[in-house]
Amino acid sequence: MVPRLLDSVERRPSGDAVIDALGRGVRALPLRGVRDLLHGRWLGHPVHPLLVQVPVGSWLSAAVLDLRPGRAREAGSLIAVGLAAAAPAALAGAVDWAELHRRQQRVGLVHALANTAAVGLYAASLACRVQGRTKAGRGLGFLGLTAVATGGLLGGHLAYRQAAGANHAEEVPQVVSAGWHRIGSVAEFPAGRPARRAVDDVPVLVVREADGTFHALAERCSHLAGPLSEGTLDGGCVRCPWHGSVFRLSDGWNVHGPATSPQPVFDTRVVDGHLEVRLRDPDQAESGREPGSAEDDTTAQ
Repeated sequence: MVPRLLDSVERRPSGDAVIDALGRGVRALPLRGVRDLLHGRWLGHPVHPLLVQVPVGSWLSAAVLDLRPGRAREAGSLIAVGLAAAAPAALAGAVDWAELHRRQQRVGLVHALANTAAVGLYAASLACRVQGRTKAGRGLGFLGLTAVATGGLLGGHLAYRQAAGANHAEEVPQVVSAGWHRIGSVAEFPAGRPARRAVDDVPVLVVREADGTFHALAERCSHLAGPLSEGTLDGGCVRCPWHGSVFRLSDGWNVHGPATSPQPVFDTRVVDGHLEVRLRDPDQAESGREPGSAEDDTTAQ
C-alpha cells in the first residue's frame, strides 16, 4: 500500500510548475562556494542527512519528555533547538533537491511540505509553552512529530528507492575486471573531443589531449548517472551536461558539485597503435608506482 502511494507521488505532474519555479529560485541563490559546502562535497556524501539528525533527534527527545510529568520546560528547550537547526538542514536539502530528476523532485516537494508543516507545528507548540498553555503545546508537539515521521518516510523513499544522493558510479570497481582492456585504435580518438567506449559493459569516457596524452574516467556521472561524454571540456576537467558537476580528467576528482563522489579513473597506455585502459587501483596510486612501470611489462602513456 505505502509503496504504491509513494509511486503515485512520483508520477503526479500537478506540482511541476511549482517545482520549476522553486528550482529556479534555489539555483539563483548567490551561494557561490557555499553551494558545494551544502551539497557535502567536502564530506564525500550529501550533508543534508547529517544535518537533519539535530532537529529530528531534538523533537523526538522532546516527545519523550512530554510523556513524563514535570519535564515541559526541558521539552520546550529541545523544541527550540530543533527549530534553530531546521533552517540549515532545509537549505542543504533544497540545494540538493534543485539538482534532481523530475520524479525525485516530486517526492522531494512533498517531503519538504511535510517538514514545513512540522516546523510550523513545533513553532506553535513552543509559543503555547511560552504562554503557559502546556497541554496545547504538547498536543501540537505530537502532531509535529507525526509530520516529521511523514517527511522521514518520504526522505527514505528518495534516498533508497530513487537513489537521490547515492554514488551512481560505486559499482564500477565491482563490475570491471582486472587487467588491461583494448578499446580502440589511437586514430579513433580525435584530440580535444570526448569519446565514449565500454569496458565490461561499463561506459568509459576517453579524452585525448593535443600532446597525445589520454585520460579515461567512468562515463556515467556519480551524481545522477549523467553522460559525461556529452559534456564540455575545460581546463583539464569535464562538466556533466545534466547538473553541472565538474570532474578532473587526470584523477576523476569532483572539483565542483552537486556530485559528492569522484569518478572512477582508468590508467591508459598505447600498445601497437591501440589504446588500452585499466581501472586504477587506489593502493597503486598511493604507493606512487606509475602504470607502465617494469611490473606492467609495457610502456604506458
